[in-house]
Amino acid sequence: MRPGVRIGVDVGKVRIGLARSDNHGMLATPVETVARDQSGVTDVARIRTVVLELDAVEVIVGLPLALSGNVTASTDDAIDFADRLARTLSVPVRLVDERLSTVSAQSALRASGRSAKTQRPVIDQVAATIILQHALDSERASGRPPGSPVEPTERP
Repeated sequence: MRPGVRIGVDVGKVRIGLARSDNHGMLATPVETVARDQSGVTDVARIRTVVLELDAVEVIVGLPLALSGNVTASTDDAIDFADRLARTLSVPVRLVDERLSTVSAQSALRASGRSAKTQRPVIDQVAATIILQHALDSERASGRPPGSPVEPTERP
C-alpha cells in the first residue's frame, strides 16, 4: 500500500462530498461538503485548500456509471470536474467506479436512524467516504492504484 493521505470526492450537481484517508490508507472518514460552483472556481479552490492542508498525495473522484456500465450525463460531469482538478492540483487525480455509492450512503444513514431531511447535509460526505474506502480496499487487495488516472489537458 502506498503511504499518504488520499482525498475522496463525490461530485454532485449541487454539492461535493469530501472524505480523507489516514496516512496508511486503511480508513476513510468524512471531511466536509462543498457547495458546487458551476463556474468551477470556489469549489475547486476549496478542494485544493483541503489537499494542501492535509498534505494529500492523491485525489480519488467517483465515476458515476449507470448500473449497466454505460456513460451518463453525470459521468461526463464527473470526468470534466476531475479534469479541472487535475489541471489545478499538483497531485495525481484518479477516477474510480462509484456505482451505488449514494444508495449505500443513504442506506447507512437510514440504518443509523437519520431521516431523509437530516441526511441532506452529510449524504455527499458519506458517499465520498464509501468511494474512497472502496478505492483503498481495492488497492490493498490488488497492489495496484485503483481506477484510472486523469491526464489533464494542461498543467498549471
